[in-house]
Amino acid sequence: MSHHSATVHWQRSAGEAFTDNRYQRRHAWHFDGGAVVPGSSAPTSVPLPFSDPSAVDPEEAFVAALASCHLLWFLYLAGKAGYVVDDYRDDAIGTLGRDAEGRMAITTVTLRPVVRFGGTRVPDAAGHEALHHAAHAQCFIANSVKSELRIEPTLA
Repeated sequence: MSHHSATVHWQRSAGEAFTDNRYQRRHAWHFDGGAVVPGSSAPTSVPLPFSDPSAVDPEEAFVAALASCHLLWFLYLAGKAGYVVDDYRDDAIGTLGRDAEGRMAITTVTLRPVVRFGGTRVPDAAGHEALHHAAHAQCFIANSVKSELRIEPTLA
């Protein structure tokens, strides 16, 4: 078993009353490897100027974590199968809506990876989809969530 950590830090700016709900939502995500990522609420959830649209919001991070995990497993499995991946791009999207209990949730995440293979050995469409299916089955993040996760790969 391994442990993974992140520190999320927010601090009230001088002069903000806080109890009037008019405070800045910008904060920082500090990861164990040293990366610091600016975070904020989504401007669709908390209007400007209290959100920072240039920062990553939790919903975006959730989608990115699923897409990143899938990517990493796909690359591993493709290499293990003898394929050379030259390029992988995923324009993933998450949908925020009400779940079965009526709570706001990311109800669907759709991964749309476009993969370009190099070398002389390239999987056919069925083999390509099988690699994505196997990557999805192995992805720790996908195995950790209850949202529907769709994968719509494209072979470049």
